[in-house]
Amino acid sequence: MRAKGITYDTGFVRNGGSSREGFDPVAVRRELGIIRDDLHCTAVRAIGGDPERLELAATYAAGLGLEVWFSPYPLELTPEETLSLFADCAGRAERIRRQGAEVVFVTGAELSLMNKGFLPGGTQEDRLALLTDRDRLPERIGELSARLNDFLAEAVALVRERFGGRITYAAVPLERVDWTPFDLVGVDLYRSAEVAGRFAEAVRALVAQGKPVAITEFGTAAYRGAGDSGGRVLEVVEFDRETGAPIRLNRACVRDEPGQAAYLRELLEIFDAAGVDSAFVFLFALGNFPHRPGGDPRDDLDLASPGIVKVLDGRHGDAYPGLPWEPKAAFTALAGHYHGSTR
Repeated sequence: MRAKGITYDTGFVRNGGSSREGFDPVAVRRELGIIRDDLHCTAVRAIGGDPERLELAATYAAGLGLEVWFSPYPLELTPEETLSLFADCAGRAERIRRQGAEVVFVTGAELSLMNKGFLPGGTQEDRLALLTDRDRLPERIGELSARLNDFLAEAVALVRERFGGRITYAAVPLERVDWTPFDLVGVDLYRSAEVAGRFAEAVRALVAQGKPVAITEFGTAAYRGAGDSGGRVLEVVEFDRETGAPIRLNRACVRDEPGQAAYLRELLEIFDAAGVDSAFVFLFALGNFPHRPGGDPRDDLDLASPGIVKVLDGRHGDAYPGLPWEPKAAFTALAGHYHGSTR
């Protein structure tokens, strides 16, 4: 692959609150350096809902020589609010690009599920529930895709007025995106047990469309069986309906860090073989999914986190003194794959 990437979370903003409470610039700069030097990444996808945080992380990443994928991530916004966020972020991304950095702008992710205006329903849960009716599923997909493509055409035009680099979108597979206005095809792609037998062929089919393909999101968690669940890996988590914050696991899970590591290696090998342009592991860390060993296993939210490091609850780690996390087996696996693929 040309761009060997990982996603860096600056904080998901929902109903005015952020999933990442602290955002220490010194720690952010140090973590991005670790992403470059120890994980051997050549690109980072900075995601979140706060434009100032996104610009700070993207500026640090660019200064380290990383390719920056500037990725505002709207949650529960209206189309008008989303366009306003994109306009703000596009100007910020252009400032970084004009300083000589390679910057790709990502016009949102899975918008039809994560935001208002594409499907009926006041929450993501309500919208997903509509897609469980198999009799009406083709109709629903057609409706949401038509609305989404109309919106994306408007969004791309708005972004191009302010940003001179390449543009993509992070689609969920059920969204039938018209990729004509975009420079790259971007897909959030998870392998589940149900699609494992045809997964590699599906990736090859994406590449065969002609435009460079970015796997904008892939990964799994560190509990046994997580890889079989694909994109449903967070179904083991109980969330606060108002804030979206994780509360606890809804069942006891068994830690399986080697399983998470193997899943990443296997998908990276498939992407390499298929000729994928760029891939971004989801993700470096989720700050609101802390590791809590020794108590009720349902309180150990890290088991469900797709982060390749486990965030510690109120203490610093040993591998990187001063930072509040420890690497998982997936960290070592990713570093080995990316380092080996540079030779």
